[in-house]
Amino acid sequence: MATIVKTPAGSWKAVIRKTGWPTTAKTFRTKRDAQDWARRTEDEMVRGVYIQRSASERMTLEVALKRYLADVTPTKKPSTQKSERHKANTLIEHLGKYSLAALTPELIANFRDTRLNSIGHRGQPISPNTVRLELALLGHLYTVAIQEWGLGLTYNPVQNIRKPSPGEGRDRRLSPDEEKRLFTVLRQHSNPMLAWIARIALETGMRSSEILTLTRSQVDVKRRVVLLTDTKNNEARLVPLTQSATEVFKQALNNPVRPLECDLVFFGEPGKDGKRGPWYGLTRQGVG
Repeated sequence: MATIVKTPAGSWKAVIRKTGWPTTAKTFRTKRDAQDWARRTEDEMVRGVYIQRSASERMTLEVALKRYLADVTPTKKPSTQKSERHKANTLIEHLGKYSLAALTPELIANFRDTRLNSIGHRGQPISPNTVRLELALLGHLYTVAIQEWGLGLTYNPVQNIRKPSPGEGRDRRLSPDEEKRLFTVLRQHSNPMLAWIARIALETGMRSSEILTLTRSQVDVKRRVVLLTDTKNNEARLVPLTQSATEVFKQALNNPVRPLECDLVFFGEPGKDGKRGPWYGLTRQGVG
């Protein structure tokens, strides 16, 4: 039987001591609320379905996201880490003061609708895909909290709400005239790697991060394929090469200024440790 006592502050505290369960207590504004909670909790204990929710009631989303960024995000790729930190800031701004237990599907759906009708910092509407990815981060946080953190959450409130469509994929291609003008400019650069990287990107559709981290062993000009091992979805894949892309790779692989110890196809200047990393002249020139 629960003990219901009035506190010096005028609230009512319910304390449950039951064999086989840790002592559980909670404070309420009215005696009736304390009695109702005690009755429900004892019933759950008898049926063996009681879950101690106090941790999820105390932890705000802001605190949970900071824990996620510290524990989970560092296991992901650098680009994903940066993206998740930005999305977490948005979630904290809108929902950070709610406890994990207090966030309901209705609240999260309202957040979704608010974001879909918002204007971003560049003066453009927030894209549905951006909102979809924000909800994906929130949903995975709940999955981790339920499966690994032991906070007493009974369900994931993101799971059953409607997610925005990711939208249509991009299929924009340069016109012949645009391509001609682009490479006229790129070939004027002092480093030929700039034009090589741009040509490979156009011919293969590979991401800049995939191209810039290529090593010589990944490129097979005889078979005219590139083996990508570090991809966005973490699945290795073979990329076929056009004749044009093959010729560019031949030039890059035979680059006479490549240091003997460097295995990167597109290499940069030595860092403070004396090692060469990928050449990032492409992004610094604002191309791609």
